[in-house]
Amino acid sequence: MPSREELLAFITENPDRAGKREISKAFGLKGGDRIWLKDLLREMQDEGLLKQKRRRLSRPGTLPRMVVLDIFSRDAEGGLLARPAEAEDEDGPVPIVSIRAQKSGGRTPPAGVGDRVLARVFPSEEEAGPAYTGRVMKVFEKRRRVVLGVFREMRDGTFRIEPVERRQPELTVDQEFRKDAKNGDLVEVEPLSQGRYGLPRAKVLEVVGSLTSEKAVSMIAIHAHEIPHVFPESVLKEAEAAKPATLEGREDWRKLPLVTIDPPDAKDHDDAVHAEPDQDEKNPGGVVVTVAIADVACYVRPDTALDREALNRGNSVYFPDRVVPMLPERISNDLCSLREGEARPALAVRMRFSSDGRKIGHSFHRVMMRSAARLSYEQAQAAVDGRPDDKTGPLLETVLRPLWNAYSVLKRGREAREPLELDLPERKIVLKSDGTVDRVVVPPRLDAHKLIEEFMIQANVAAAETLEAARQPLVYRVHDAPSLAKQESLREFLASLEISLAHGAALRPSQFNQILSRVEGTEQEQLVNEVVLRSQSQAIYARENIGHFGLNLRRYAHFTSPIRRYADLIVHRALITARKLGPDGLREQDEERLEEISALISATERRAMAAERETVDRLIAEHLAGRVNEEFSARISGVTKAGLFVLLPQYGADGFIPISSLGDDYYIFDEARHALVGQRSGSGYQLGDSVDVRLVEVAPLAGTMRFEMVSEPVRLPGSSRSFHKTKRGLARKQKRTNRPAGRGRRR
Repeated sequence: MPSREELLAFITENPDRAGKREISKAFGLKGGDRIWLKDLLREMQDEGLLKQKRRRLSRPGTLPRMVVLDIFSRDAEGGLLARPAEAEDEDGPVPIVSIRAQKSGGRTPPAGVGDRVLARVFPSEEEAGPAYTGRVMKVFEKRRRVVLGVFREMRDGTFRIEPVERRQPELTVDQEFRKDAKNGDLVEVEPLSQGRYGLPRAKVLEVVGSLTSEKAVSMIAIHAHEIPHVFPESVLKEAEAAKPATLEGREDWRKLPLVTIDPPDAKDHDDAVHAEPDQDEKNPGGVVVTVAIADVACYVRPDTALDREALNRGNSVYFPDRVVPMLPERISNDLCSLREGEARPALAVRMRFSSDGRKIGHSFHRVMMRSAARLSYEQAQAAVDGRPDDKTGPLLETVLRPLWNAYSVLKRGREAREPLELDLPERKIVLKSDGTVDRVVVPPRLDAHKLIEEFMIQANVAAAETLEAARQPLVYRVHDAPSLAKQESLREFLASLEISLAHGAALRPSQFNQILSRVEGTEQEQLVNEVVLRSQSQAIYARENIGHFGLNLRRYAHFTSPIRRYADLIVHRALITARKLGPDGLREQDEERLEEISALISATERRAMAAERETVDRLIAEHLAGRVNEEFSARISGVTKAGLFVLLPQYGADGFIPISSLGDDYYIFDEARHALVGQRSGSGYQLGDSVDVRLVEVAPLAGTMRFEMVSEPVRLPGSSRSFHKTKRGLARKQKRTNRPAGRGRRR
């Protein structure tokens, strides 16, 4: 039987094969010994010696073999030092990686300080210095010498560039380099050589627009996150030279009445659907569902300029009134868009479902199709609800009702599967013609949305199943179960509401759904939904399959959006290879890079999400800048030792209330209950509480707002007037008594 030390050594030395099954095999454990091993590993996790992620065990503070790094400095000998771009959720020191020098003449361009890179890392053999060494596999787009700032005309007639990021210096611009920029314009500038005295000089390259316009605000996020937004000339030339696909090697599906159902303002259409009753007598009440997806693989071939740029971008980025696409418009909005009435190449899956919603078979086809109609969600829903228009009227009985009948069948399968059902409404910003915020709305969640969502989920499952059966390597979309630490934190929180969460056995989405249904319609509904969401892991792309916890699926791969996600393009190529559908599939050399590609596109996805969120924050901050000192209804969306984050439901925007401004009581952070509780009163504020707040400060460039609490604290269930006073807490209290009158209290 292996000792603890032997187990820790094996897990450290084998980060890619440190699951329970691999450990059992390595030490020759069988039968009852495996139960002993499982108990011991759980005990070591509880003690903090191990952590589990995606069914793999690792030591806290360790890194996977392939990781995205940010190079932040150099060591005493001039070598590069880097840290993981995405810090772990757990507390503790972030591992430092020493980057090995690149060989001259190598394929990977040299990296420098400030670059984000994809690297293969190895535990360092030296006792002193960084814990890891790394070898750069790919350098993300390097930081250009173009910076973003706000053009300001000073009283003395000079011109300055106000930086939009703290790390940027203030710049001065000469008259001949202002390029028609006006006071308050957001501009792209190129720093010039600096003289011996005064501020650094700069040259205006482009006037982006007024700082209050959406285009300018999204441009800040694009630059801050270094999102590639200008296609190289070689990529545009390649796109323009592309020729429409022909019928050769494809099945002719142009007479099948497939339809696209999208938002009304959609510019590209990459999925079309069709449904009909199954004519097989052995499947009474069953349906046949067809999902056709734009065949991007026939235009974007491996190792071309188009392919390299698509991988560099990873995905399209969506802002309120602007899209940074993964592919040029010639591809995304023209050749690959499933336009109404025009022949387009597609990769289609035809799926058969039994009357209880179980998928009983599927097949993939490379086809030429012609969309019978371009419909919006609202338009299709209105027709089914009895309000057809000139376009949907002729399609109602032959196309739309069969789609809705099929959805009712698939919904039975979804209900039996019991995926995680969180109720968190999404908000959409509606802009005025000048790009500023008009209003924020919560679009209705229609059956039309749910229909397309469920059809796409089933198509993604079919893709993963087909590739697994063919033993074809692919990129999975995986979602791990909540970590033990997050489970325990959630368990403590639910206990404060007298709701229990089972120990020991692996949690399933249905257990979370039972909790959510228990609080439905109560004051705690929004709070519990938020806390359950925060307990979940983040979905990523991976070559190794661990299933999708949230959807409660054993295998899942993104297949349905190759126009805007590189992961889907990889899956398309893998299907073409596995099903022998053409010469433009996934090559062996591409298969060897799937681990690298998975790490890269997971990072670009997180980058896009952060940029989209920050743009919304800046837009709302600018929208509310003229309403300082007004009161708003809000909900507490986050609780920290430093204070409260509040969400304005009307706008979907966050702000912060420092703990020092909460009042006379001494507030203590109760992590288990996600609350700040007054030491003397036992009253306080908890995550999910509805409160009234006053806006006191807005920083539009940063997208931040500061509020003051108007609502009085409330007595929290289970609160006690007496709290354990640590020496540290008493010392802080003693120090606080020496502060000037009017200063707040912080913990």
